[in-house]
Amino acid sequence: MPFQSEANIGKSVRRPALRTVAWVRREIQSSQIAFIILAAGIGLVAGTMAAVAGHISHAMQVMLYGFSPDLRLSGLLKVDPWRLIALPIGGVVLGLVRFAFPRRSRAPVDAVEANALHGGRIPLRDTIIVSLQTLISNGFGASVGLEAAYAQMGGGVASKVGQWLDLKRASLRTLVGAGAGSAIGAAFGAPLAGSFYAFEIVLGGYTPASLAPVAAASLAAVVAATLMHNEPFVIASTIGRDIALSGYLLYAILGILCALVGIVIIRLVAAAEGAVRKLPIGDVWRPLIGGACLMPLAFFAPQVLSSGHGAMQLYLGQQALITTLLAVFALKVCASVLSLAFSFRGGLFFASLFLGSLIGAVFAQLVDMVYPAAGLDVTNAALVGMAALAVAVVGGPMTMSLMVLEVTHDFALTAAVVTAALASSAIVREKFGYSFSTWRLHLRGEAVRTARDIGWMRALTAATLMRKNHVTMHDHDSVTQLREKVALGSTSRVLLTDDRGDYRGIVQTAEAYVDTLDPDTPLSQLAKQTEVYVRPDMDIAAILRVFDHFSVDDLAVVDEQHKLMGFVSEKYINRRYVEELEQSQKEFFGE
Repeated sequence: MPFQSEANIGKSVRRPALRTVAWVRREIQSSQIAFIILAAGIGLVAGTMAAVAGHISHAMQVMLYGFSPDLRLSGLLKVDPWRLIALPIGGVVLGLVRFAFPRRSRAPVDAVEANALHGGRIPLRDTIIVSLQTLISNGFGASVGLEAAYAQMGGGVASKVGQWLDLKRASLRTLVGAGAGSAIGAAFGAPLAGSFYAFEIVLGGYTPASLAPVAAASLAAVVAATLMHNEPFVIASTIGRDIALSGYLLYAILGILCALVGIVIIRLVAAAEGAVRKLPIGDVWRPLIGGACLMPLAFFAPQVLSSGHGAMQLYLGQQALITTLLAVFALKVCASVLSLAFSFRGGLFFASLFLGSLIGAVFAQLVDMVYPAAGLDVTNAALVGMAALAVAVVGGPMTMSLMVLEVTHDFALTAAVVTAALASSAIVREKFGYSFSTWRLHLRGEAVRTARDIGWMRALTAATLMRKNHVTMHDHDSVTQLREKVALGSTSRVLLTDDRGDYRGIVQTAEAYVDTLDPDTPLSQLAKQTEVYVRPDMDIAAILRVFDHFSVDDLAVVDEQHKLMGFVSEKYINRRYVEELEQSQKEFFGE
């Protein structure tokens, strides 16, 4: 056997591995069954990670607050005051994490933003930061849920695997949706809800091509979480009780009420975050101050701590007074707003479930007082309110409806939940148009209302679409000079600049050939659109809006120094928009 160097041996070992990786990539990219198997594997990982995160957070709370592992932190009726020092301590730990991972110029990318704007690409650094910060925030008792960590971990793992396999844009987005949705499904023990979380919230739509991968991932995640002894989210309802027509009408009113409350909560969080940012407090110190502010709220009502699962079970199991329910509702809203405003990481998904149950319970008691014949069941109304407020805050009417079905196994109640959820969703879309996640993107200047893929629009900018074969003349040139340089019919427009190259308008060639026009007229007198142009970084949607607003055929592309770069025509822009839209739809529907 001839002698081989270590380098040659290394190369001979790597070559079969590289061929194997290439074969796996080809199979997954070309085979739907292989892609479903991949999605199921992602679901197993996402479910395991969600269960581990939930166990770690619960163990931290047990250690810090000294309660039985069989209980939940928000379900405690009393907490030793000295243990509430865990809240500012958690703020210190979170501040250290922020110091170790200093904030960059942009906010971390989550699954919704990744699928809407970045083709499913989530940086690994963002996944680590969001997951760690959420785990610390919830583990130390801040009034936030773990759903941000669940969705980020599931979507982040799916994104990295998909990028490594070099999946197409549509396939990568589907895999990210499957990863994020399966993690949520694992957290609740609800595979249908997890699947529709992926469809409605992360992918922004449902297609036959994405059904099997997302469902396989969600089922696999629930199996993995069950094997990890993750406690499912189960609620007892008044099963079998018929709901009259008047009951459906009342539940629709409850859905409308929850929609209005949800809009107020979302705006309140945004306003509080803006107010806190104006304070002379560094990012590292904000969680510490926020933790100190949470202490008196938690002293009066420990139910405001953590996500609120235990508190929901507590109040669903007893007929609390309306004043008590309203007081806890107000304190929980304050605690959640303070937690998010002072830079604790988490979401409002779990909190909205608890707050919605309180609204539903109050609504049922008030209706029964005013109209006893309605006979609304307080527990069932609480479950309907739970779903309706979650729809208002998070979105996804079918997600929340199926979640109630899976945690109660009550088909009659699910019909009432669908009624309230659709009413809530319709009001939010009409009067507000955003969920909690897309509203925060809107505040950052992103035109995102759903998770539908609009990232391709951002790639089509004026700089990439503009044409440079334009005729340019100086604004002080005469009509005679234009006629000598540009033959009638050779081009429909001439772009003007001054001696410094600054843009000075557009002259229509046909107008310069009007017989009654004085040949010595300077072109500056014929110039139009001197102040109407587009910047090179404007995307195709913004360019179309400019065309529509000014009703022009051509637009100059002008940079920040007012220098002429090129031009775009409405006909060409419309054609490219239609072509790209058709292509994205083909990819979305798996054609």
